Amino acid sequence: MEHRTQEITHSRNSDIKIGIIPGHFATNHSHVNYYVDLNKIRRRFKDAKAAADELERIYVSQPIDTIVCLEGTQMIGALLAENLCSGHSHSINNDKDINVVTPELDSNNQMIFRDDTQPMIWGKRVLLLISSASTGWTISRCMDCLKYYNGQLVSVAALFSAISEVSGIEVHSIFTLDDFPGYESHTPAECPMCAQKQKVDALINAHGYSKI
Repeated sequence: MEHRTQEITHSRNSDIKIGIIPGHFATNHSHVNYYVDLNKIRRRFKDAKAAADELERIYVSQPIDTIVCLEGTQMIGALLAENLCSGHSHSINNDKDINVVTPELDSNNQMIFRDDTQPMIWGKRVLLLISSASTGWTISRCMDCLKYYNGQLVSVAALFSAISEVSGIEVHSIFTLDDFPGYESHTPAECPMCAQKQKVDALINAHGYSKI
């Protein structure tokens, strides 16, 4: 499967690259025709720094108290917080301190924040940082969690997104459908690849893929 990998370079910053693999892939709530490989951008310092620099451009004038990181985006979230607080830019958050947190999943697979983390959410202006968004399902789930803990979600940032908003909240992403317009996402019941009896190549989630 790896031999099919194509590299996509960001239009403004050649240091930001992601890999895409065409095929038939299943998540826990959708089927897609591309696997978007975000491992390097999330796990390599220089790649993560380039992504944080790009997101800084988007959020330089947005007041943010807390960045909630999902799907392995913690390093990018920390670097973004550093950029926005460090004073080296014209950020409205200069000289502030931004919290960087990740929700926990309980035994029922529900997102929760422990008692000592809740003050970083309660009444705070929250930026949600996520790896990828194809349907908005994970974003909606986190929105419910933040609402429960009285967090004010001000924006969603994604490394890749096939959608531009969820429930009226804008989704800003480094890579969009404009970067590979053939990307498709379907419910399992409506998947054209399944209808054509095309074998599923791999199961995918925020951690990567498992061939089947």
